[in-house]
Amino acid sequence: MDAIRCEILAKGAEAVIFKEIWYGIPIVRKVRMPKAYRDPRLDRILRQRRTINEARLLYDARKLGISVPAIMDINLDDTCIMMEYIEGVRLRDILNSMRHEEVKSIMKRVGVMVGMLHVNGIVHGDLTTSNMILTESGNIFLIDFGLGMHSDDIEDLGVDLHIFLRALESTHTQITDICFKSFLSGYERIVGNEMASRVVDKIWEIRARGRYVSPELRK
Repeated sequence: MDAIRCEILAKGAEAVIFKEIWYGIPIVRKVRMPKAYRDPRLDRILRQRRTINEARLLYDARKLGISVPAIMDINLDDTCIMMEYIEGVRLRDILNSMRHEEVKSIMKRVGVMVGMLHVNGIVHGDLTTSNMILTESGNIFLIDFGLGMHSDDIEDLGVDLHIFLRALESTHTQITDICFKSFLSGYERIVGNEMASRVVDKIWEIRARGRYVSPELRK
């Protein structure tokens, strides 16, 4: 066998993620699972399209020099992607215990990465600290582009950052303000003041549709 299935890393609503050994190296295999409630033909088409879309997003992000897992293989019959396994820790698990200066530095770097995506028309779709891995060498990887898309619409960019802000508020409550302001500093450096202002305004517009926004975060 070319690959030996080792362990399940995660099970989501759409896919199961395995860690495997493939030709002697650790990889991740992401398999989009069939949905029993959908017509089988439609289900297969949707899963194949989403597999292709995610692979393209990863490829395009990597071409920009952004740290994302390298694609090793794609199997549309099984609607799966095999990609590089990134050894490291999720920012979700370490950010709250880090010194504020370290948090600021990391979040600014994340802002630069997301800015590079957005200015090139790539929306991640699930920006949370669970999808950001810090390696032993200090590199930051963005993972899981399964909900992403190609778009330069301000609404889509605003939603992307709105999701990120909500993730900070729920997981990193005590340092949300530090994280988001540092993130925006790096983001603006890449996209420019005008685009950053439009995207941030869109965030507040999106949030105003739902609930009150803290004045502290608006500063």
